[in-house]
Amino acid sequence: MSEFIVSLSETLDRFTGIKGTLGYLVIIVCAIVGSKFVNAEPKPVEVNKSEEEEQDEDRDPLRNFTITQLKKFNGTMDEKMDEMKPLYLSLGGTVFDVTSGSEYYGPGGPYEMFAGRECGVALAKMSFEDKHMDDVAGCAKLNFGEKDTLQGWVEKFEHFKCYPIMGKLIPNDKLPSPDRVVPKEELENNDGTGDISDGYAAPSIYLGAKGKVYDMSFGGVAFYGPGCSYNLFAGKDASRSLALMSFNPSDIENSSISDLTEKQLKILSDWCVTFEERKGYPCVGLLPK
Repeated sequence: MSEFIVSLSETLDRFTGIKGTLGYLVIIVCAIVGSKFVNAEPKPVEVNKSEEEEQDEDRDPLRNFTITQLKKFNGTMDEKMDEMKPLYLSLGGTVFDVTSGSEYYGPGGPYEMFAGRECGVALAKMSFEDKHMDDVAGCAKLNFGEKDTLQGWVEKFEHFKCYPIMGKLIPNDKLPSPDRVVPKEELENNDGTGDISDGYAAPSIYLGAKGKVYDMSFGGVAFYGPGCSYNLFAGKDASRSLALMSFNPSDIENSSISDLTEKQLKILSDWCVTFEERKGYPCVGLLPK
């Protein structure tokens, strides 16, 4: 401490001209403050656990994405909502929210072409060619060095950049055929509580409407998943309930629409348009006739 005082005294004499009693007073005050600062024990940082828990609760549940759905999350302006769209991209089928990195992946950024796309092969090859985009299967065909590069990108996104994982991208050739007939038992078993299919992020949630079967796990988990508001339609032919805007159990068990009015049938058709065009839920089969 004495060396500190002498050094400080010489500094004050040289640069400020402070001498005598006033100079010593300044030195003593600085020494006391410095001593307390150096010897003070660091205070533990309090973590607001409730705030962390609230943030976890606010996050959307993991979901499945189609190629078409993912392309909408490109960071551009949503004219209907008058706000910027989130910015997602996929690496080897894992979908990340890279909105916080919009300076790189957003409009005008150096990697903007990757927005809303599967870009695992492209980043592994450090290529900007469109032929390397949206090729989930191609990630398994990379050579050793390219796979190592891709893994490096995944680790950077997940652990260094801490981009949130939103779900999994399901290629079109991995989706069930929309022309197959879905038996009642299969429809009922896919109610959001079953096993997660290989490559998926969430269990399938089948919903029948107007002769078709849609998988609501592609963006509708928060509505049709277990414990959610529309879960009573999961694994059911909900045609009648949707047409009547009804939660009555009898309308769920009786799916007939033969006695409905033209207006009610129009409501059902509007639901299907929303499922297919606005939400992009994939059709995974047909209801038995």
